[in-house]
Amino acid sequence: MSGVAVAGDAALADRWGLPGRETPVGAEAPLVLCREDGRLVLAGDPRVYGKPLAVDFVSGRAAHRRRFGGGRGQLIARACGLTRGVTPSVVDATAGLGRDAFVLAALGAEVLLVERVAAIAALLEDGLARARAAADTADVAARMHLAHGDAGRELAALVAGAGVVPQVVHLDPMFPHREKSALVKKEMRLFRALAGDDADAPRLLEAALDVATHRVVVKRPRKAPPIAGPAPRHVLEGKTSRYDLYVHRALTPS
Repeated sequence: MSGVAVAGDAALADRWGLPGRETPVGAEAPLVLCREDGRLVLAGDPRVYGKPLAVDFVSGRAAHRRRFGGGRGQLIARACGLTRGVTPSVVDATAGLGRDAFVLAALGAEVLLVERVAAIAALLEDGLARARAAADTADVAARMHLAHGDAGRELAALVAGAGVVPQVVHLDPMFPHREKSALVKKEMRLFRALAGDDADAPRLLEAALDVATHRVVVKRPRKAPPIAGPAPRHVLEGKTSRYDLYVHRALTPS
């Protein structure tokens, strides 16, 4: 896993337990967290990693999907049980850049985002702060809550500490990436330099099953096998991905 350092913000470095760029360790880190144009970004050699990575819930693809994504007809909404009169609370235990969590929160769900990588959690915190300050997204971001920790090892404690009812746990584990598109490849290369692959996905599924009161939802490439462990009760398939559903009991209208 590649290292990351923080440039020009000692308080941020201390908060996330990361070295400053000016330290010997930080000087060797290939990735840097820094402020650029009013937002926190993660940057590396552009020839390797492409553009700096930031979390943006206000504009770009997040804004487009919020307006035109398809509402509760979207596959992720159906998988997580968001139907007319039913809006469960969701724990996104592999939050990443928060895109799935934002979709669910935009549809009315309270969402706890759990992220184990400090630098990515820092990007999420910054993106949420900017979303809460923007008129168009303040109400959505108010339903999103961030917890930094390893869901595979401490999901129950993270959920208890956040004070949420984990009706649905959503998982999107990182698996070996075979995507050849250059457009996707550089962003994912930067992300994976920190996050790596989730070799402990079975343990993550087990932790989710222990915590979720109603269902666990696992996003997978459409043709990939399920995570090792109990078989899913239901499967929802899309064009390129699918959702494996592990159902404890039915969700009921709120």
